[in-house]
Amino acid sequence: MPESSPEPKLASAVEADGPSVGSTASAVGPAVNADPLARLATGWGVWLRDLIISLAISAFIIIFLYQPVKVEGTSMMPSLEDQERIFVNKFVYRLEPIGRGDIVVFRYPRDPSKSYIKRVIGMAGDRIRIDAGLVYVNGEPLDEPYVPAEYVDARTYPEITVPPDSYFVLGDHRSMSNDSRDFGAVNQSFIYGKAVFGYWPMEKMGRVK
Repeated sequence: MPESSPEPKLASAVEADGPSVGSTASAVGPAVNADPLARLATGWGVWLRDLIISLAISAFIIIFLYQPVKVEGTSMMPSLEDQERIFVNKFVYRLEPIGRGDIVVFRYPRDPSKSYIKRVIGMAGDRIRIDAGLVYVNGEPLDEPYVPAEYVDARTYPEITVPPDSYFVLGDHRSMSNDSRDFGAVNQSFIYGKAVFGYWPMEKMGRVK
């Protein structure tokens, strides 16, 4: 390996020879002259190795764990703003179930080439209805502190029961969101990640809620 350079041997020779500095320098002269090149080769080798390892780790994280995405649109304001950058955890739902209140990323059921981001409101078996903007889950009004009063609309949605392996999702900006009120519940097979952390703009850096 590149780490086995003449440099450690040179240091040992000097220490072993002690006061005979002149004779030691003469005996190992060629190694000293070649040392900068060896050190350069070693430096490049280590740098290249570290770069390859870093790229491999980054690729693994992006492909299997976290994916950086850009939010486009205003349907999740104020939680997520247009052009905000976030990390999506693509592995978390292998370890835990999707929960009510999670902000999930999924393939749009009517065009799987597109991805949407919404909040989970109802899970399989839940009875969901919306009365003049107020959401009811299993007959009880849902507390939604993430929806400011100015973002509530007056839409009414008749009661449905969320199908098996599916989720009812809504955008936080109710008057600007295309969601389960329009395309129905989303099958779990379409959901591929959970929004977990915002990293841009800097003032919004932190856990996505």
